[in-house]
Amino acid sequence: MSATDDTARGVTGEDEVVDLCRELIRFDTSNYGDHSGPGERKAAEYVAEKLAEVGLEPQIYESHPGRASTVARIEGTDPSRPALLIHGHLDVVPANAADWTHGPFSGEVADGCVWGRGAVDMKDMDAMTLAVVRDRLRSGRRPPRDIVLAFLADEEAGGTYGARHLVDHHPDLFEGVTEAISEVGGFSFTVSEERRLYLIQTAEKGMHWMKLTVAGTAGHGSMIHRDNAITELSEAVARLGRHTFPVRVTKTTRAFLDELGDALGTQLDAEDMESTLARLGGIAKLIGATLSNTANPTQLGAGYKVNVIPGEATAHVDGRFLPGHEEEFLTDLDRILGPKVRREDVHSDKALETSFDGPLVEAMQSALLAEDPTAKAIPYMLSGGTDAKSFDDLGIRGFGFAPLKLPPELDFAGMFHGVDERVPVDGLRFGVRVLDRFIDAS
Repeated sequence: MSATDDTARGVTGEDEVVDLCRELIRFDTSNYGDHSGPGERKAAEYVAEKLAEVGLEPQIYESHPGRASTVARIEGTDPSRPALLIHGHLDVVPANAADWTHGPFSGEVADGCVWGRGAVDMKDMDAMTLAVVRDRLRSGRRPPRDIVLAFLADEEAGGTYGARHLVDHHPDLFEGVTEAISEVGGFSFTVSEERRLYLIQTAEKGMHWMKLTVAGTAGHGSMIHRDNAITELSEAVARLGRHTFPVRVTKTTRAFLDELGDALGTQLDAEDMESTLARLGGIAKLIGATLSNTANPTQLGAGYKVNVIPGEATAHVDGRFLPGHEEEFLTDLDRILGPKVRREDVHSDKALETSFDGPLVEAMQSALLAEDPTAKAIPYMLSGGTDAKSFDDLGIRGFGFAPLKLPPELDFAGMFHGVDERVPVDGLRFGVRVLDRFIDAS
């Protein structure tokens, strides 16, 4: 059925957002970080088709066989204004179907939610963006300024074959863009019946994904052996995994704690992490990791036979540092690991932090308030990273704003990369309404 038919039938963005989300989830775009997955090409073609149906001329950019991104530009009514970028990624982390209540690539609707890998990370925002754009273009409602849409590959492995590729090889696509919105922000945290906070992502930690290597002396497993690479590496990894990094409160986290404290009617102390996090309920995981640098061992490798002591042992570590604290982080790492451990980056990228002010922030607040009279937008820092890091190189100021009004009992933080990932149907429809208002106000 054509976009013209949809207009004639009165189909709105709210009407189709759930189906768009389900269809996107059904594309298995699992990213294993080594091109062994199915890639994003089919999903990128689907997005391009949906955009072309409403009169846009999307382009697909393939950085490696199967690794594809879709980009399109919507002309605004005022060409003198800077453009806005709305970007989302099409890839997802892998999922083991045996662990799930509903198949991770089924897009099933159950218990008022759309289930599947990517439901919140981030095919929900992809679907909301498509739904809003299709609705506006079907009804002839151009945005006040140019909007660039980017549906990207490879975010879950650092963006090398998605955002990074486009920024390095096709920067002209983002000509005139000064601001952007994307994932992991704009979701609600219910304080009371009178106040619902919406967390807007204004900062994100930097990353050092690292490989650790220890060289030892190979030998027979039956011998007394003082130079065992596995032993040395295991002790170093255990020290790192158990280490508590010092609390460092950035301006974003300070603002978040002050705003939340006001809403709760109490003062929150970042130095007393245990009592502070106890007040945060389901978002404690998201916020707790923004109070310090972190380094989590994630992989170990050594040896090839039980009676052979290997000459080398390796480990991988997911390291994240706060804005302004990269040098401190690396110094701490080397001290904890010790001189026998060789550390090398597998992937690294910067931390980001911007201020919570300006017309775009005002547009977010007004759009949220129009749909939820109890809403208040507040800034927070994301413990992970997004494609905003790449777009920052073009001078684009990024925010996390994928609006969702969530039931208080939903463990939203646990949905990211977790089992039984799902997004409320009502949340998707709410997001469409908010994004539509936001575009008009921005």
